[in-house]
Amino acid sequence: MDRASCHRPLSVVARRSRTAGTVKYATVLRSLDTTRSIEKKRFRYALEKQQGRLNRLERRARELGISTVAVFEGWDAAGKGSALRRVTAALDARDYHVIPIAVPTDEERAHHYLWRFWRHLSRAGELTIFDRSWYGRVLVERVDGLATPDEYQRAYAEINHFEKQLIDHGIVLVKFWLHITKDEQLRRFRERQRIAHKRWKITDEDWRNRRRWNDYEHAVNEMVVRTSMRRTPWVVVEANDKYFARIKVLRTLADRLQRVLKR
Repeated sequence: MDRASCHRPLSVVARRSRTAGTVKYATVLRSLDTTRSIEKKRFRYALEKQQGRLNRLERRARELGISTVAVFEGWDAAGKGSALRRVTAALDARDYHVIPIAVPTDEERAHHYLWRFWRHLSRAGELTIFDRSWYGRVLVERVDGLATPDEYQRAYAEINHFEKQLIDHGIVLVKFWLHITKDEQLRRFRERQRIAHKRWKITDEDWRNRRRWNDYEHAVNEMVVRTSMRRTPWVVVEANDKYFARIKVLRTLADRLQRVLKR
């Protein structure tokens, strides 16, 4: 896997074409090459190398008081948890916090939806990892009707302004969407049902979300189009091959930190 393969730019324009009298949309996700992969032997070498880079760069960032925020979004069973574990395994436990985002509490509902994310931002020099994030407003809340059209349409500008404030404050912000195909998701769901120690990972909600695949795909496309700013671009990770996805996540984080530290 060469360096360019991890950083190929994505077109964020959804194109409409007519084929055999039907209308089809070429979304960001459909433009990906989901066959990207890395052999296990090469993965082990790349894992050690990229984890070492990330460790050194994060220690240097902490010395300089430079904070990092990493956002992880993606399909159910796309491998967010396994990618996160490879990131945290490279770091001193005192240098990072993982914030799992679930249904908001009554206290959180009483505030603006961004409030619960502001309050989790860590001290200077630390890495904050959001396992799901403020993008729930334009994804699950949009698709499930928990936010009105006015609310989720307004959220794009609110999120862009929120992230601009983070960047202006000197925070390194990296946003990942882990993408797998619908067929690969089905294979992983069935594997989780079959293997006893993985069965806890699959729920009725996962199957319900899968039935809304097309709605989510269009929501993701609009999210990427409308919130990929010059300083806050989305990194869409081809995750059908977990080895490839883990290395791309590690390398991207290390590259972003290295770029900032060179300034």
